[in-house]
Amino acid sequence: MKMVVAVIRPERLQAVKDGLSGIGVCGMTITHVTGRGEQRGLVFTTRVGEFIVDEIEKVKLEIVIDDGQVDGVIANIRENAETGHPGDGRIFIIPVLESIRIRSEPGSEGQ
Repeated sequence: MKMVVAVIRPERLQAVKDGLSGIGVCGMTITHVTGRGEQRGLVFTTRVGEFIVDEIEKVKLEIVIDDGQVDGVIANIRENAETGHPGDGRIFIIPVLESIRIRSEPGSEGQ
């Protein structure tokens, strides 16, 4: 199993969720985060001068999938999250050694 962690623009979240649902991936954890990447924030110029917003709002998706689904999930996220501008996001692939369901104890499946 693998965990795909994607940090994307908030306005692209619905398109990414719809795209993943279309390939049968529905389970995910969504977290609203702030951070900065290579662009180091945004510079705004007003009448009183410049100010920098160096923490940008993003959305982090965490999706645990079988190894065979990784390429399809990555392609789907890239297709639906890309705007062509800096700050579109990043995708990380992390190995998952084990997954344990909380609602049932080992050996009590089906009770």
